Amino acid sequence: MSIYLDDKNFNPDAYDVIAIGAGYSGSCFARAFLDEHPDARIAILERRPHIGGNAFDEYDAHGVLIHTYGPHIFHTHMKEVYDFLSRFTEWIDYEHRVLANIHGKLVPVPFNRTGLEAAFGKDEADELYQLLVEEFGDETKVAIAKLMQSPNEKLQKVANYIYEHIFLYYTMKMWGKKPEEIDGAVTARVPIYISRDDRYFQDAYQGLPREGYTKMFERILDHEQIDVFLQTDVLEHASIKDERLCFHDKPFKGIVVYSAPLDELFDRKLGALPYRSIEMHFEYMKQDQFQSAATVNYTTTEDFTRITEFKLMTGQEVLGTTILKEYPRAYNPLGSIDPYYPIQNEDNQKLYEAYRNQAEKLQDFYVLGRLGEYRYYDMDDTVKAALDLASRVGRTYTK
Repeated sequence: MSIYLDDKNFNPDAYDVIAIGAGYSGSCFARAFLDEHPDARIAILERRPHIGGNAFDEYDAHGVLIHTYGPHIFHTHMKEVYDFLSRFTEWIDYEHRVLANIHGKLVPVPFNRTGLEAAFGKDEADELYQLLVEEFGDETKVAIAKLMQSPNEKLQKVANYIYEHIFLYYTMKMWGKKPEEIDGAVTARVPIYISRDDRYFQDAYQGLPREGYTKMFERILDHEQIDVFLQTDVLEHASIKDERLCFHDKPFKGIVVYSAPLDELFDRKLGALPYRSIEMHFEYMKQDQFQSAATVNYTTTEDFTRITEFKLMTGQEVLGTTILKEYPRAYNPLGSIDPYYPIQNEDNQKLYEAYRNQAEKLQDFYVLGRLGEYRYYDMDDTVKAALDLASRVGRTYTK
């Protein structure tokens, strides 16, 4: 692998594949493709000054390993994905636990038996728990939308508590919406665990890369056939002509994998795709520990959505601690903060599909990833999509 800090040495004619973006999509596609076609030459163009996309991590000025774009905890039930990434990292065993700060009271997220006791007191919680077991079974997971439909008024009370104190205001902050604008399908996914299980994820494989995500990406990209061009904006090199992506006004006859916002490629001629963004505020403290869980969601108060304390995830032993407060913001394509979460509704999906229809007219052009596909992807979903695309494209590839 060669990493260039700018685009001065970028010569499209030297490559068989050009991937846009050095995050999970571009990086995993490139390495998986080379597993099948080790002689292919691949260039990765990355707008930012680093690899790893939003999973990028680094040591701050105080020596604390932080996740620059917010906390990333790897979890998956897909052994294929776990095995692929395990080629490039060892893992820290870590199961994520989240607390919600409800007017100063801490309860587990997702809500469980411990949450019932914190919210309603032990005696009432025991009664409510038995009612939950009788209706839904022990050691099960129930969506609050289903709980709201229970004929038992006491269980409806539990559902309303969770909805109002854990979900509603938090979601309003996160998405900048009024209660009536929040999609009912989102509410339907909010669960209660009829157990004391307080893990945020239940996947078979969970953890963090032992040396960090950036080191893992360095190893994924450590192949003599890969060149990475940082601080390189594809829009300054590419144009569309005769149903092909052109670089430097010359049709590129190889494969292009695109994981950037799709509306940008078409100069937003149909309108800008809406996203939510996040403003990150990091703070270092000389104390050894700030909070009792790696992540605490502020579901009823504060302008920020959550505080993450990185040492509690990584297990790093270092003096002091660094926390991150996340403030949701509206995304402005002309602003200085990045797009994070697609705002998925019917109108926005129609707009995306219009861009996607334009992209599908391009020869040997493939769209991939959270931004490219305008959908919410967990890290493992992104990796799986990249591996699947590499396999599918690789079957018909001829150099």
